[in-house]
This record gives sequence, C-alpha cells and structure tokens, in this order.
Amino acid sequence: MSAPTQEPLAGQTSQDSPARSGNRRNSELWLLIVAYTVGLYAYANVSLAIEGALPENFLTVAIVFAVMLGLAHTAVRFLAPFADPILLPAAALLNMLGLAMIHRLDIADAARAAKNSTKTPSPDVVAQLTWTVLALLLFVAVLAVVRDHRRLQRFTYTALVVGVVLLLLPLVPGIGTTVNGATLWVRLGPLSFQPSELAKIALAIFFAGYLVVKGDTLALVRRNFLGLGIPRGRDLGPILLAWGLSLAVLVFQRDLGTALMFFGLFVTLLYVATQRRSWLVIGGILFVVGCFLGYLLFGHVRLRVEVWLDTWTYASDQGYQIAQSLFGLANGGILGTGWGQGYPQFVPFAKTDFITAALGEELGVTGFMAIFLVYGLIIERGLRTAVACRDPFGKLLTVGLATVMALQMFVVVGGVTRLIPLTGLTTPFLSYGGSALVANWMIIALIMRVSDRARRPALAGSVSVGELS
Repeated sequence: MSAPTQEPLAGQTSQDSPARSGNRRNSELWLLIVAYTVGLYAYANVSLAIEGALPENFLTVAIVFAVMLGLAHTAVRFLAPFADPILLPAAALLNMLGLAMIHRLDIADAARAAKNSTKTPSPDVVAQLTWTVLALLLFVAVLAVVRDHRRLQRFTYTALVVGVVLLLLPLVPGIGTTVNGATLWVRLGPLSFQPSELAKIALAIFFAGYLVVKGDTLALVRRNFLGLGIPRGRDLGPILLAWGLSLAVLVFQRDLGTALMFFGLFVTLLYVATQRRSWLVIGGILFVVGCFLGYLLFGHVRLRVEVWLDTWTYASDQGYQIAQSLFGLANGGILGTGWGQGYPQFVPFAKTDFITAALGEELGVTGFMAIFLVYGLIIERGLRTAVACRDPFGKLLTVGLATVMALQMFVVVGGVTRLIPLTGLTTPFLSYGGSALVANWMIIALIMRVSDRARRPALAGSVSVGELS
C-alpha cells in the first residue's frame, strides 16, 4: 500500500516562514501592549475624573488583564503561530474599553443609590471581568481543540441541530425569560445567558458546510431575467427555509435583530458560494416582504418603526431611550465630554444595548469613529483571511463569522443613531453580558485558526489525506 499523499494547505505562499511567524507574534505583542495601556488608562481615567483617585480594584483589573492577555498571546504563539497579528489586540482593546464604560456607569449607579438613600447595587464590572477571564480561557481552548478548521465540516448537520435548539431554548417553559419584550434569555438559578449568541457560531458552521456541498447546485441557472440568472424553482428551498426560520424568531421570540442577522448571514454566504447576484436580489425581495409582513402582523415591530419615524412624539415613553441616546451623542459633539464628564447614565440600558451611545457622548464623534474603525479592522482581517484561504469550507466559515459581526455592528450602531429602527442587539466586546462576550472571543479564535492554517508554510501545513478522512 502506498504512503498517503501530502496536500499542502491552500493559501500558503513562499514568503511564509518560521521567521515571519515570529515577526507576526512580535507585532501582536506590541499591539497588545498598546491596547492594554489604552484600556487601562481609560479605566483609571474614569475614577480620576469623577472621584479624584484610582479605582479600588485598579490593581486587580491590571493584573487580571495582564495575565489573561499574556496567556492568550502565548497560546497563539504556540498553537497558531502564523495567525493574523491584529485580531487579538483589536478585540482586547474593545473589551477593555467596554469594561471602562461599565465601570463608569457603576459609579453613576452608586451615586444615584446614595442620593436616593437606597442600597448600592453590586458593580457589574466585577461580573464582566469574570466573564472576560472565562471568555479568554475559551479562546485558548478553541485554539487548542480545533487544530484544523476543516474538521468542523464533519459536524455540518450537528451544528444545525445545535443552532436550532439554542434558538428555541428560551421558549422552553420554566427556563425562558423575557427581557425588554424579547424572549432571548435562559435562566438557570442565579445564572442567565443568551443562547442565540452561541447559535450564530453553530449556524455559521452549518451554512458553510451545507453550501460547500450544495453550492454548485444552487449556482445553476434555469432562465435569465433582466440580466439576472434565475435559479431553478426546487433550489429556492434553502433560502425560503432560512427566511421562514428568521420569521419564526421574529414571531415567537419578538427579536427583530437576531432574525435580520441570521437571514443576512445566509444570503451573504449563498452569494459568496454561488457568485450569483440573483440570490442577493431574491434575498432582498424576501427581506422587504418579511419586513412588510412583520409591520402588518406584529404590534411590537410596528411600534418600533413608528418610534423610528417620529421619535420625538414618543420621547417621553416608548421612544425615551432613543431620544436620550440622541441627546447624549449631541452633548458629546466632536471630541466628547471626556471620561466621567458626561451623563450616559440617563440613557436606559446604557451598559448593554446603548453602550455605543454612552461611549459616543464621552468620547465624541472622534472616539466613536475610532471604535468603529477597530471593528472595521476586525471585519477586514476576517475577510482578508477568507481571501487567503483556498479551501471552500474555511473561506465560507470565515466570511460567515466576519459577516455576523458586521451585521451586528450595523444593526446596533444604526439603531443607536436612528439610521434604522431599534432591534435590541448587543455590541460585540463592549456591552455588558457574558454569553455575548464568550461567543465573540470564540469567533476571534476560529478566525485566527483559519488564518493560521491559510498562511502556514507548505511543509508545516502539510496534512495527509488519511488524517482528514
């Protein structure tokens, strides 16, 4: 029996070498130091501006982040030495800035409690720091367990089952919890989490695996209409199924943001897999029809649209949060009020849905756009990884994960700035909440795993056919 043949991993270039991997990791280390310094300065500046002293837990935060970011960097250096050097520092910077704003809002909550002679609430920054530790441990675990992203294709339909179960979990009586009108949370004793955050990873794996197999079939054209290739009728099933699933999320969970994110994810991957513009047109038509049906059939969707179109009529009740968000952004202006000098506590849900508005007030349009640019870097590096990766599953998986983050940011920032109706999604890495933080760090780990495999030298990245079978 002949020896197994060797397959060099696609996307490798002759320029990749161990020396270059060392340069990437050194660059990552320096960028991490910059991100750590900026984040720690922001955290300290909040208390210095308000109380005139460093926060009591400043040393704890400094040590925890130094240890965890050092652990994450070391893990990347050994487990994914050829991975993109920008993703980890960019995510770390956003995570620390979010922690600084949560700390700033904790101080405001404590001041309000003292003024009203009520019990001081527990600081959310402690819980968020704990979730950060868990998220970074899972980041390392993903890199350690998923040594080859192509193995995930074996679990295509398992990922579908897991994703659907996670989406339906909040509807189970006894554990599902409705927050702010949306049934998105699962509560088990003192702990609560949002299963849809993990569902987006599972469904991205399913969509990528499914389209690798069915992409050629879905690219077939039966007829042309106005220059667009119209697919066969029987091939419309997958997109209609995704559309129906999105409507089901909208109907039963009352969550417009998650419905838009999942449908947009599938349409984007369908276009990338088939290169047929007709799927974008069909997806756009179904999106418009879904929005119209949602407006006609569901009162909560209709109310959000009406508040979006005429915010100031509802400024004292249903539109209060978006009105306060716009007031805060206007108060911040170009350069912002400065850390601790604004009034972000006046915006409801400032630690979760509206944390970008809180940051926009104290950092101004300049800081707001700088944060948005960091997200743009993460998304761009994800798409760049997809270009470098020539195996179809890795390409689609990375595009899917980057698309999820791009859609989530568009929906969040669009809602906060009144570009589109509010949808209730959290901001990746910035918002308070453990499930979202854990899921987004796992996404970064998966993108870095694909990036490492795509840029590895042929000798180091060679994989036998038998190993992948």
